[in-house]
Amino acid sequence: MKRVQQFTAIIEREGDGYVSLCPELDIASQGDSVEDAKNNLIEALELFFEVADPSEIENRLHTEVFITRLEVAVA
Repeated sequence: MKRVQQFTAIIEREGDGYVSLCPELDIASQGDSVEDAKNNLIEALELFFEVADPSEIENRLHTEVFITRLEVAVA
């Protein structure tokens, strides 16, 4: 039985579509909508876990990812 693990998805508009990134593994995908970009990233992550060697997963996995907002003075 497969186990389920949670990861972070950062999705941003790029041109006419959206780019999605999983910062924990540095894996990205894209889609025509936010939902497409999210689903395509899930598929990319699942494919990665199907074929990646455990040592590659360990080397790529960043277990501490912090997402926050910043206030920056803009001239």
